[in-house]
Amino acid sequence: MKDRIKEALKKTTADYAEIRVETEETTHLAYRGPEMESAGAASFCGGIVRACTRGGWGIIVFDSLDNLEEQVEKASLCAALVGEEKTELAEVRIVDTQLPARLENDPRGVSLEEKIRIIKSYNKIILEADPLIESSGVTYGDSFRTVHFANTRGTYYMEERPRIYCAFYATAREGSLVQRANDSFASAVTYDVVVGLEERVHDVAKRAVSLLKAPKVEGGPRTVILNRRMGGVFVHEAFGHLSEADFLYENHQMRDLMFLGREMGVESLNVVDDGSIDRTIGSLSFDDEGTPTNKTYLIQKGILSGHLHSLETAAKMDAEPTGNARALGRKYPPVVRMTNTYVENAEMSVEDLFADVDDGIYACDAFGGQTEFEMFTFSAGYGYRIEDGQIGDLVRDVVLTGNVFHTLKMIDGVANDLEISEGAGGCGKSGQAPLPVGFGSPHIRIRDVVIGGEL
Repeated sequence: MKDRIKEALKKTTADYAEIRVETEETTHLAYRGPEMESAGAASFCGGIVRACTRGGWGIIVFDSLDNLEEQVEKASLCAALVGEEKTELAEVRIVDTQLPARLENDPRGVSLEEKIRIIKSYNKIILEADPLIESSGVTYGDSFRTVHFANTRGTYYMEERPRIYCAFYATAREGSLVQRANDSFASAVTYDVVVGLEERVHDVAKRAVSLLKAPKVEGGPRTVILNRRMGGVFVHEAFGHLSEADFLYENHQMRDLMFLGREMGVESLNVVDDGSIDRTIGSLSFDDEGTPTNKTYLIQKGILSGHLHSLETAAKMDAEPTGNARALGRKYPPVVRMTNTYVENAEMSVEDLFADVDDGIYACDAFGGQTEFEMFTFSAGYGYRIEDGQIGDLVRDVVLTGNVFHTLKMIDGVANDLEISEGAGGCGKSGQAPLPVGFGSPHIRIRDVVIGGEL
């Protein structure tokens, strides 16, 4: 494959060209309610050629390796037709390597019947957990993606990128009130991540029922402690996307707000994106432009210290490439995306974080939300009252809203219990979703967060 795609690249007339060839094997199984909703397995092969001339890009997607040279010529011609400026792509070190996956329990060695048996058993647990359970959903998936990449600068790599996941939810109803709870787990290492989840599945079902009895949270400004998953989702959605340099380059107003050196919060606040962490679902050794991934501080000691870059944004914004040009699959061009984004540990214990809160809310997990530039709205999966430093009663409909710059400055406590979450969902951008990412945080305390609820 290496020789084949490098030989094809010799046909380019562009300033720069690259070929990404991918094969992928996938399995997908899903129950909804008492019935199996879908079951399938598939394999794919194809790729994409990108060529750049005078700053203009030509892109050709292919599903066969036949006539690869012709695809390169077509992409080069398209680039020449649209290019009107100057090709600006940052330089990175040339690599030539192969990176096979290091799996501990390969899902391809597990029978389809066994995979079905497991999710069927999880689905049964949900449906039989309580008479108030109205519906259930359990999904299993695995994929084994092999990426071959080469460009005209001399870089070549082959990397295998596996992923295994299981997600489940329970819907409970009492009269007109409906509540839902969910959870998911994923791994780039082992099929074992989906095995032995009976207790977690049962907890989800019972939580959905408990939320029917829980009161609505009182609205207004409150001290909020985010659990590790909610903290990770918050930093990914509310801040991480603002750090993506293609967004900043195209939005001058946000670029003016996201200037390096800006004070963002307390000195104990450090936010990182790191695609080089060993074998998480958000990790990769090289991005989809051939740039090595690494650890990039977005906020360091409370100061805005970095953005996420592709080759093009790095050149145009006079920065270093960070290895964050990622594509969902074989037919997509890479765009600037996060990998594993998280808040680093600080020195507070979780107990001390709670001890200073007389009346607050403990917001757990994330159920959904939206961001609009620097404004955000997030729904927690569930929450609890905090009373005199102790976790109290369950509450529902916990919605956090605010301005991310103001909210980051209101963080006054970061704990020392970081956990990077790997779930079945993913990140969406430019029509490419769900892209596997990791996100995480220690417990975080934030003062004066606006909580929606009953006033």
